[in-house]
Amino acid sequence: MRSAGSGLTLQQRIDARSVRTTKLFGSTQVQRFLDAARALITERGSTDFTMHEVVDNAGQSLRSFYLLFDGKHELLLALYEEAIAKVAAQIREATGNDDDPLDRLRLAVELLFEFCRPDPGAHRPLFTEYAPQLLMSDPIEIQVAHASLFELLADLMGDAAAAGHLRARPRRMAAMTLQTVMFVAQGARTDDGAHSITAAEVWNLCAFGVLGKAGGAAGTAR
Repeated sequence: MRSAGSGLTLQQRIDARSVRTTKLFGSTQVQRFLDAARALITERGSTDFTMHEVVDNAGQSLRSFYLLFDGKHELLLALYEEAIAKVAAQIREATGNDDDPLDRLRLAVELLFEFCRPDPGAHRPLFTEYAPQLLMSDPIEIQVAHASLFELLADLMGDAAAAGHLRARPRRMAAMTLQTVMFVAQGARTDDGAHSITAAEVWNLCAFGVLGKAGGAAGTAR
């Protein structure tokens, strides 16, 4: 699973990743490696494993692994993208039955926050360990990985704009909202550490940042 060239634009990298992901995720051999790594993550509650362990669990050879992946980073990136795509699909399905565009947007923001926040009872090291590391090491790569979530929020922001609620460009607001929610979720504690930040509080923060007075001005074009 070779990385897209760093000289490409963000949109070109997203498009290239989409084509590559569609091809590789349909591969039985790739899926064996992903399943093996996912099982190790679930068992240990962390991303602390070696490629030899993945290869042994997958019943494959080290050579076959490196024909598909550059290394552990690419394997984790594939798992993270897969997890992000599943989250986006679940949120899209959950918001599909509400006619009110603001209610759909609120629900999406709150669900995204809950998916991304640290939870001692739900081990999600791809979100709590790997994603922050990726954000620091390659912020463009994490934008590529978040493409499915971004498009979901952009669609919901577009609906809110069409209903007259948004005071800025939907896709720009989607990008800032996505970054805000996922960043806040990583440290969802108040400054005194006594009470966790709630999904409703995060929505209020985002709403007052994107909604105009009295329900918002007329939506603008993307």
